[in-house]
Amino acid sequence: MLIAMQLRTSLERALAPEHLEIVDESVRHHGHAGWRPEGETHFRVLVVSAVFAGRSRLERQRMVHAAAAGLLRERIHALSIRALTPEEAASAASG
Repeated sequence: MLIAMQLRTSLERALAPEHLEIVDESVRHHGHAGWRPEGETHFRVLVVSAVFAGRSRLERQRMVHAAAAGLLRERIHALSIRALTPEEAASAASG
């Protein structure tokens, strides 16, 4: 299974997102630490979930990292995270 699909499954199970975007940015990191020729080493995610309500940015990051822990240990070198509540996402989209 592709790493991106495994990441999607892990995040969906743990965080029940209303919206989830996963972008493989590995090609932008060619030759950098952790890069592999087969790719899928550097990802950017946008997770919109109600479970983030009342939590700090750091707590949200930790929740995403916990959900992806196995992949981060073995396969993913870097994960850029944007974690929003549905209300925050709607506000960002409107202005």
